[in-house]
Amino acid sequence: MPSAAERTRTLVHSTCSSALLITGLQGARPEQLEPRLRNVGPEGDLFLLFPADSPVVRAATHAQDDELSAVLELTDVAPVSVPHRIRGRAWITGWLTRVPGLAPPGSMTLRLEVNEAYVDDLWGASAVEPEAFAAALPDPLVRDETELLQHLHAHHGEQVRSLCGLVEREGHDGGGRMKSVTPLALDRFGLRVRFQGTDGRCFDARFEFPEPVTGLGPLRRAMRRLFEAATD
Repeated sequence: MPSAAERTRTLVHSTCSSALLITGLQGARPEQLEPRLRNVGPEGDLFLLFPADSPVVRAATHAQDDELSAVLELTDVAPVSVPHRIRGRAWITGWLTRVPGLAPPGSMTLRLEVNEAYVDDLWGASAVEPEAFAAALPDPLVRDETELLQHLHAHHGEQVRSLCGLVEREGHDGGGRMKSVTPLALDRFGLRVRFQGTDGRCFDARFEFPEPVTGLGPLRRAMRRLFEAATD
């Protein structure tokens, strides 16, 4: 199971939406609060790229040497259509400063020195210490997860649906009376699938790989073994 720090780092490096929230910043449109790019430095600080004339950059400029607190809010939405589509959220709080000279013309890089973080997702809710956040690594599938889930959903629906057999073996009643069986999340440890019954009720099942995968090659082999086990 990935740690809370790893899950938070994975969200930062993913394609999920984000917004930088600053107390007292009024009138900004939602799109003005979303960084163009986000990254994590070697010390665990967040580096966020914004247009130079954005309200966020103006707020950081006016603060000058004063500590300006901010929260980066990340919202993770499943890349395929499922009931209850939000998979998780994370909040990273800290102090915001400008970093001149590290951005292309017309842009400004802001640094968020992490004070604390909190993640609430499919695994559960947990606080994250700054040291753990700095030391954690994102999941190796983070850049490919969206495309992989969409591919599974669009082209391997029957194989995904065959996982009902494994669910029945684990004692879940009604594995064969499913309205939909949808791949929900994928990481190096396994695949999570959302089942919706004909009565409208939903539940998730997690299918663990024999060992964590390190890339697309090992993932293909792990998925093939999973689908073979489902049809045995």
